[in-house]
Amino acid sequence: MIFMNMPGNKNKGRPKIALVYDRVVKFGGAERILLALNRLWPDAPLYTAVYNNRKVPWAKKIEVKTSFLKYLPIADRYQEILPFLTPYVFENFNFDDFDIVISVTSSDAKSIVTKPGTLHICYCLTPTRYLWSGYEEYLKEPGVGLFNPLARLILKTFLPHLRHWDYLSSARVDQYLSISQTVQKRIWHYYKRKAQIIYPPAATHFFRLSKNKPTLDYYLIVSRLVPYKSLDYAIKAINRLKTNLIIIGSGIDRGRLRSLAGPTVKFIEGNLTDRKLCWYYQNCRSLIFPGEEDFGLTAVEAQACGRPVIALNKGGAAESIRPGLTGLLYEHKSEESLIDTINKFEKMNFEPHDCRENSLKFAEGIFEKRMKETILNFWKEGNWA
Repeated sequence: MIFMNMPGNKNKGRPKIALVYDRVVKFGGAERILLALNRLWPDAPLYTAVYNNRKVPWAKKIEVKTSFLKYLPIADRYQEILPFLTPYVFENFNFDDFDIVISVTSSDAKSIVTKPGTLHICYCLTPTRYLWSGYEEYLKEPGVGLFNPLARLILKTFLPHLRHWDYLSSARVDQYLSISQTVQKRIWHYYKRKAQIIYPPAATHFFRLSKNKPTLDYYLIVSRLVPYKSLDYAIKAINRLKTNLIIIGSGIDRGRLRSLAGPTVKFIEGNLTDRKLCWYYQNCRSLIFPGEEDFGLTAVEAQACGRPVIALNKGGAAESIRPGLTGLLYEHKSEESLIDTINKFEKMNFEPHDCRENSLKFAEGIFEKRMKETILNFWKEGNWA
């Protein structure tokens, strides 16, 4: 069921807005989106299934409303084994006092129930990954340590039920917004819903060109170290080229990836400050982006620092690159394809200002302007269903 607007909304004054997010337990690209939305609507409360205030100082200025799951010690780390509880949580939040509810989600936050007359806009990071596009990868490595066997059992046993519920709950959304063409296509494929694209915000005011001459003596990967990021073939390609690679990140696949790495590959833990990360961007020859991502914020951050990107021509990262001007794309997830592209890259010149200029299309100010205009236009028009 798609909930319809009640007459008269277009004549109201300032709408009362709430935000919804799957879980507030870390900081990353999605959390930058929440901060941008908070700048637009600082009085909007944030509803979430799980909130760990010790891990997320960035959320202290936001009014966070959470659920009973906060009392479960495993909820913030092992939410993947609670697929029946999180839908219950979101379905039981009450949004009767709000005109607009904006859910930011890659899983269950879209399942909220709103009354007729309340506009529900979903900014979709991707349709629920472990149920749809990432199902096979999730089965191989659920990422919950000792609970992996339990997570696999739950997903295999209840997959039809969970997919059915996810599809039905997707229809509760009045308007979808997507972070990329890649996700837009998934939303249509899995939910049969159209979505307008608004690219996520990048901190281009912070990630900037270096005032000093870059060293340009290494390639760079910035990524979580998990299997679906596909770092293994990139490491093997670099081993064969015998060139320098720095990998910044943490994750469950760290041990295996380190065992693949040759002497020219260096690992750095992913808990760097933005200032230090900016330095690594500014001084790399190029960022390498070997996986198929929903968007790929690091590709924009690298370009904001004036550095080109070598990326797989699949997923959202490819949408942020102008081939031949701000980087190169390659077609196959293989050592040979990446090696050929790196060899081609070595014979080319890329202007830092071209990379920087391209990144500004994804600046926070652009995102905030488009998001505010789009959401308020939906609400004023009153014909969103």
